[in-house]
Amino acid sequence: MSVYDRIAPVYDWIEAPMERMGGAARRTRIVGGARGHVLEIGVGTGRNLALYSSAVWVTGVDISARMLDHARERAVKSPASVTLSQADAQALPFPDASFDSVVATCVFCSVTDPAAGLAEVRRVVKPGGEVRLLEHVRPESPLLGKLFDLLSPLTRRLIGPEINRRTEENVRNAGLTILGVRREGIWREIVARRDEFPGHSVTDAQAR
Repeated sequence: MSVYDRIAPVYDWIEAPMERMGGAARRTRIVGGARGHVLEIGVGTGRNLALYSSAVWVTGVDISARMLDHARERAVKSPASVTLSQADAQALPFPDASFDSVVATCVFCSVTDPAAGLAEVRRVVKPGGEVRLLEHVRPESPLLGKLFDLLSPLTRRLIGPEINRRTEENVRNAGLTILGVRREGIWREIVARRDEFPGHSVTDAQAR
């Protein structure tokens, strides 16, 4: 939390290069598919809030109070109805099956225990509801993978995220059914669903 409180004033500036290299388009695809009552975890400075349609109701949470200060400025301009509050992804303050959709963009690289966070996601999304994630993951290349393993403690300390997470695997292990994955380099756009009988997922041939 202290890392994100510290970098909140410059967070958008830090993210700007990735935005220009496709990040904005990826976020638009993930957010644009959200429906109904939406929970956005790790809402940050609120960059996604302008991307929601007027037909949804968004509850945005973040662990950093200073990030939320920036998000509130954007919330008033969002087409959607937005409520913001401070909360930890690993202990969400909502009843079971509260949301039709859960959205997170570049969040589970920073959650201390991603398995616990994704278990909470499965708990609060309704059966049949969608989980829509944008994440960067550990490279598949053995050489690059080892390099990211070495650099990850440094990125965690300086700017928050770990860069060697295996998020697709973590999503499956949380009991969510993966419906589709768009893969571009280290980037993953994951759409998953809470089923009553988890375990099935799309094959690589079905992944988009």
